[in-house]
Amino acid sequence: MARAATTRAVAPATMLVVASLLAVVALALAPRGASAALSCSTVYDTLMPCLGYVQSGGAVPQACCGGIKSLVSRASSTTDRRAVCSCLKNLAKAAAGSGSYIDRAAGLPRKCGVHLPFKISPNVNCNSIN
Repeated sequence: MARAATTRAVAPATMLVVASLLAVVALALAPRGASAALSCSTVYDTLMPCLGYVQSGGAVPQACCGGIKSLVSRASSTTDRRAVCSCLKNLAKAAAGSGSYIDRAAGLPRKCGVHLPFKISPNVNCNSIN
């Protein structure tokens, strides 16, 4: 009798594990919806190689230009471009006391041969970006 009770108790647990695995597989195979906008953390990490240039000037590091190009190519939707704009606008606001920082940052896309669909500025209207 004890053996029958153990078998019945294991069966629901096994069913739960199987159901959980099926749910994970279904989620993995489900079509993807719209992707989330790029986070500021991603933007900042991608542009970190530019920090030395923005602070001190000099030669623009290749890694900086590579980061800008990567960011522009990853910002493939209006939502992404607006998110990147907002992140850079926040950085520009934080550096508002130092015009040279903002000037160097704003000139980076041109120096790297990249078209940015907005100006890096504390006053840019990111909602106007398509």
